[in-house]
Amino acid sequence: MRASRLISLLLLLQAREMMTAAELARELEVSERTVYRDVLALSAAGVPVYADRGRAGGYRLLGGYRTRLTGMTRDEAEALFLAGLPGPAGDMGLADAVAAAELKVLAALPPSLRDAPARTGQRFHLDVPGWYRQTAPPPWLAELAGAVWRDGVVTIHYRRGDREVTRRVCPYGLVLKSGIWYLVGRVGEDLRTYRVDRVTAVEPHEETFDREPGFDLADHWRAQAESFLRSMLRAEVTLRLSPTGLRQLRHLADTPFGYEEAVAAATGPDGQGWVTTRLPVESVEVAYTQLLGLGPEAEVLDPPELRALLADAATRAAALYAASASDADTAVTDSGGNAGDRRDGQR
Repeated sequence: MRASRLISLLLLLQAREMMTAAELARELEVSERTVYRDVLALSAAGVPVYADRGRAGGYRLLGGYRTRLTGMTRDEAEALFLAGLPGPAGDMGLADAVAAAELKVLAALPPSLRDAPARTGQRFHLDVPGWYRQTAPPPWLAELAGAVWRDGVVTIHYRRGDREVTRRVCPYGLVLKSGIWYLVGRVGEDLRTYRVDRVTAVEPHEETFDREPGFDLADHWRAQAESFLRSMLRAEVTLRLSPTGLRQLRHLADTPFGYEEAVAAATGPDGQGWVTTRLPVESVEVAYTQLLGLGPEAEVLDPPELRALLADAATRAAALYAASASDADTAVTDSGGNAGDRRDGQR
């Protein structure tokens, strides 16, 4: 365990040039005291680790020291090629760079691991776009990706409803969600999100921007996505659900939060096994469409207008099926009578 940690510490210093004890402790998930002991152990083993004192100090390797010791296992090598994401990288105009990087990594691997890309390609494939979506990348994706890489300010022209707006954006990052690309960028003091397929033009500027050192795109996206989903749930309905209805609700609720909150709020079951709960929904109209899918497995108790809508739908459906059944009975009777008439004629 300690040998693996020492190798990780050495590779971190090799990759990042200088790190503080606190940064190393956070990366290695150990205490700073353990980092001090590990640095002493590396020095005793002949690794030239040097400590710069002062507020801006930290640990670094002297004289451009490099180690060829990677300790890469087969699992690590195969995972590395799995992380290539050639489809999205190609959409951003980086297909050649990814291919070149993979060739260099492949050349550096020992012969026993050089089948890693073939094994990975045989076993895993990432198909990012959702069903029934166009797979062509948005027209301005590559230009935006270039601006993201160089921290370059851009002016984008963007479709918003039936009009076009212009924004001067500091592009922080790109996110691929369910086959749709999004640009996260700063406009003034605010971080905003734009769908890349709605960008109609991009004007790059020579100017660059300084991004906040602590900005984490993944954390920002998770927080924004959760906030967006929760903001959709602006109404609430009270309903009774059969055991089947409660199971099926997972597939009909607006968001996972809505389903989770409905399960948490459920009371009962009553003598018939039904539970009563509150379900956050986007609107009464949306809830009407969703709850139709539960049919007789759900009873809306509140609001009254939603209960009335579903009662009317049930009445009309019952009348429709009653009429269909009546027509079917008439057709059977007529068919039987005609057959009797034909038999009588034949006699």
